[in-house]
Amino acid sequence: MSLSRDQLEARLQYPLGDALPEAGRALPVAPGVKWVRMGLPFALDHINLWLLRDRLDGREGWTVVDCCIAREETRAQWEQVFANELDGLPVLRVIVTHMHPDHIGLAQWLCERWDCRLWISSTDYLMARLGSQTTTGFGGEAAAAFFASHGLNDPESVAKVRARANYYPSLVPGVPAQSRRLLDGLVVTIGGHGWRCISGYGHAPEHMALWCEALGVLISGDMILPRISTNVSVYDQEPEADALTLFLDSIDKFLPLPEDTLVLPSHGRPFRGLHERIRQLHEHHAERLAEVMAACREKPCSANDVLPVLFPRALDLHQTTFAMGEAVAHLHRLWHAGALQRSRDDQGVWRFKAA
Repeated sequence: MSLSRDQLEARLQYPLGDALPEAGRALPVAPGVKWVRMGLPFALDHINLWLLRDRLDGREGWTVVDCCIAREETRAQWEQVFANELDGLPVLRVIVTHMHPDHIGLAQWLCERWDCRLWISSTDYLMARLGSQTTTGFGGEAAAAFFASHGLNDPESVAKVRARANYYPSLVPGVPAQSRRLLDGLVVTIGGHGWRCISGYGHAPEHMALWCEALGVLISGDMILPRISTNVSVYDQEPEADALTLFLDSIDKFLPLPEDTLVLPSHGRPFRGLHERIRQLHEHHAERLAEVMAACREKPCSANDVLPVLFPRALDLHQTTFAMGEAVAHLHRLWHAGALQRSRDDQGVWRFKAA
């Protein structure tokens, strides 16, 4: 029998306990590193952002890591942070771990507000630019057709997904016209310390985590979260992707880091127990894959068919689109591995059965 979230979480250590930053304020978590927490209007109701004391091009100031979504409440919170936490110094650059709206939504505003540069992987930069100008994965005609091809084809759901064409641009209305490219292995000097970029795949096109050996700190973005499992989805832009294999291979890139690394995740609280959490994530997905495999042995299944296997709780539309992407990702890992075969039925729905 698998352990509960509470039992798994008890195996991690939270050095700050239950402490959370107040709105418009920050909590120090390491020398020169501050934790900011902002609200989100989703089921996942917050994101963690980071302030790193810095010196760039001869100027003293701060590097911001991740931005939150574009909305007036968030801008107001940032203005409070600027007033309360920057010691009268400017923001010198904005680093974004990946292109999802809660991470890049206000990047353009921040860069214009402080006349500074956006630093991001090239893949995620281009996908964010595309997403802010069109529809990508989260809604619109192509997304509706993709989800319908995996069984989410009732008229109401199709209409709702189709109507979400403005989802990404509404949260990321613009992306800076220029950027500085982050690459796997690149060491960025921030505040006199080297922060090494560690690329990750499966959750975003080219996610960048940041590891500072001198401080023993990993800004993990969404790749390693302490309580929930990272969403790993297949979307219409890359419909045959093996996202889950990419993700599981990527988190193993953190195993060479020390077990007592202080992990600063994008959601949840800072924690220690990196290797334990990586083991938990592998075990979690192994269990889900076994459940999907069992369902496909009983009968050919679409992604929509295995949705209640992976997510037994009720889901709203926002959650359903993520859940569908994740269901496809689990089916595709088994399909790419040769454990499942797929074929398209008379309604144009992909169904997977045991090979």
